[in-house]
Amino acid sequence: MKFLDCGVETLGIYPLVDNADKLEALYKAGISTAQLRVKNISIESVESQIIEAIKVSEKFGARLFINDYWQLAIKHNAYGVHLGQEDVLEADIEAICEAGIRLGISTHIESEIDKVLHIRPSYLAIGPIFKTNSKKMTYSPVKVERLKKWAKNLGYPIVAIGGIDLESIEAIVKTKSVNGIAMISGVLENGKVSEAKVKELISIFRKSF
Repeated sequence: MKFLDCGVETLGIYPLVDNADKLEALYKAGISTAQLRVKNISIESVESQIIEAIKVSEKFGARLFINDYWQLAIKHNAYGVHLGQEDVLEADIEAICEAGIRLGISTHIESEIDKVLHIRPSYLAIGPIFKTNSKKMTYSPVKVERLKKWAKNLGYPIVAIGGIDLESIEAIVKTKSVNGIAMISGVLENGKVSEAKVKELISIFRKSF
């Protein structure tokens, strides 16, 4: 089993959004990869969000990953799926692969990285790099040096995630270890997409390549 790759273009600044209505502004600001991560809504609402998110992503030629809901991602022919450690154990990984859908997997410690390498995903996410308030932290921050160490010679695109913003992004890109940087609040201003922030983040990231 080997999942499709994400193409020659880096994943770059990779926003995670809780609503499909944030995607168009992100894409117009230059984002080419995003993830829809919706929580605590009905499955009918989830499906509506996924349909809308795929529609707008295809309009802009962007790469959209669906967090967790792999069955709906297959049903609606999403570009990719992102799964956490527990989700990987419960999902039908072969069905996702056979559907031609790309797969990203969250990892937090070295043993988790080792455990999923046999799946040969499209990318590995490593984090939290720094302390974050976006979700309850159950792992200690990886920090920059361990990120660099773990990413070395893995042979997979690495996405850094967790507590990364305009103040800390340069420390990440200087390692030249990552293919993408996932963010939630880092691209927002008062809960809305900040075009200025997004463009500055993209500029900083691109300087590393």
